[in-house]
Amino acid sequence: MISPVHGSKRNTPPFRYDIVGSFLRTEALKTARSLHLQGEITDGQLHEIENTEIYKLLQQEKALGLKAVTDGEFRRSWWHLDFFLGITGTQKISLDQGRSAKEAVQRAESFRIVGNIAFGDHPMVGQFIELQQMAGDTLAKMTIPSPALFHFVENYNGNEIYPDRETLFRDIIQVYQDAIRAFYAAGCRYLQLDDTTWGTLCSGRHRAHLRSRGIDPDQLAQDYVRLINESIAGRPADMTIALHVCRGNFRSTWFAAGGYEPVAEVLFSQAEVDAFFLEYDNERSGDFAPLRFIRDQQVVLGLVTTKHGGLESKEQIIARIEEAAQIVPIDQLCLSAQCGFASTEEGNMLTEEEQWDKLRLIIETANEVWV
Repeated sequence: MISPVHGSKRNTPPFRYDIVGSFLRTEALKTARSLHLQGEITDGQLHEIENTEIYKLLQQEKALGLKAVTDGEFRRSWWHLDFFLGITGTQKISLDQGRSAKEAVQRAESFRIVGNIAFGDHPMVGQFIELQQMAGDTLAKMTIPSPALFHFVENYNGNEIYPDRETLFRDIIQVYQDAIRAFYAAGCRYLQLDDTTWGTLCSGRHRAHLRSRGIDPDQLAQDYVRLINESIAGRPADMTIALHVCRGNFRSTWFAAGGYEPVAEVLFSQAEVDAFFLEYDNERSGDFAPLRFIRDQQVVLGLVTTKHGGLESKEQIIARIEEAAQIVPIDQLCLSAQCGFASTEEGNMLTEEEQWDKLRLIIETANEVWV
């Protein structure tokens, strides 16, 4: 039975139906990136092929009716490392040494700080300009990893540049403040911070591991809310900034499980973002009770999974929206997939047709709930 609970449509982001950002790479793009890696095509030739495939993707997104579109992260290998490695003072490192064959299934790459960090002449600003030009009158959404994740990854890899955490925090905040200014100047009005840190802090297993390293996960949550808030402080009033919480998405896998309760009060009641994109596609994400700490932010419910094909029941999705609406007013809720379709260029374990079917389901469902 369709729920009688209805809300109104939105004309500002996040929209009642929205997307996290990444899309499955097309065969033409995969071939081009492979040829480029082998030195058989130039940087310029790869860039032109990326432009062609991004333009095609944008036409599909717009034809579907999406109100905000992305480039699918088609120019990236990783959802996060490409941005981190564009920051002055960082360097790619390999983590393969000492790993078993099973562990090495996922490309073991990360970054390390090798100099004072700065946003500098980051290549993704130019990429956004190209995206917005190709998107035309449609709003272009930019996705980047969060400042909390930058520190979380750096904390594992270590550095010999920064003598203390406060000095590092100061420079991370400056990097992100400069990034926000640069993207805004380039025309960006919808920015999403992607963050697996909070998914990690929801996990009992990961919280125990942090404690074994002498790290208090509750204090870390407080520190990371502060880091996010100071990074986005002073953003323009007409720029929407959302935070996407993820528990892992490499080739349809995950690395953390647990509901939002351990971080809910700190994150939802203190983070100054405009919206939260929250995974809710299965039991790993827990129930909706932690949403009681939401203030006036929008909550984008990730009720449709990107980890496999096969469509969810529209009636069940609507029932879950109704359940969430008992805690958060319906007009503060939106609908999306739980994550992107390709957090790395390998992509998740579903077809392009299944990807588009998922998005159609999200749009059709949202149009029934928010009229």
